[in-house]
Amino acid sequence: IRLGYRHFDTAQMYGNEREIGEGVRASGIKREEVFVVTKVAPDNLAPRPLERSVKESIGHLRLGEIDLLLLHWPNKGVPLKDTIDALCNVKREGLARHIGVSNYTVALLDEADTLSEGRLVCNQFECHPFIDQSKVLAACRKHDMAPIAYTPIARGGARRDATLQAVGKRHGKSAAQVSLRYLVQQGIGVIPRTSKVERLAENIAIFDFELSEDEMAEIAKLASPGGRIVDWAWSPQWDR
Repeated sequence: IRLGYRHFDTAQMYGNEREIGEGVRASGIKREEVFVVTKVAPDNLAPRPLERSVKESIGHLRLGEIDLLLLHWPNKGVPLKDTIDALCNVKREGLARHIGVSNYTVALLDEADTLSEGRLVCNQFECHPFIDQSKVLAACRKHDMAPIAYTPIARGGARRDATLQAVGKRHGKSAAQVSLRYLVQQGIGVIPRTSKVERLAENIAIFDFELSEDEMAEIAKLASPGGRIVDWAWSPQWDR
């Protein structure tokens, strides 16, 4: 917060909603100056569990309504229509200002957009230079959803990559900063994770340089079929 961050990303699965809320309140920052995101766990996607869990999240955060509420992962065991209807309902009830999804494939984005009465504002998904997410990005733009990248530094993999290091050296930036800048220049929001204050400062210092078209093309070549990092038993059938 002292460095200027005002966007806070949490989730029911992370188990730190209480701490996020406590930190925001202790900072003295006005509530309207911060943007808090939380996500509904996949086990809570049936209508009643979804509404109950959202109210629990609000109780943990103690910040009033949630700025952005996402469905964390798809759940094949719950009809998507039931989940989307419940998500729209909690927004109508004033529990969330905005709603969206996370880890949705092209097919799921198409279906969710058709089912939703309200606008789904974003899709949060794994995105970094080592994975080709062009199909998902195209679907996000088709449905006017903001693409938000988690693991944008590939869990540290960007720091070790020779290409990103070389590009960074030309600009006086780190390889991680180049990775973030690469995504931002494509209109992708980034939410890098770190526990180090110096990394927080580094991650936000990416708006004073620009990658050339040649550099963007060079970095794009890093994507490979095996570039995905986050994959679980409950993951959907990813786009290839």
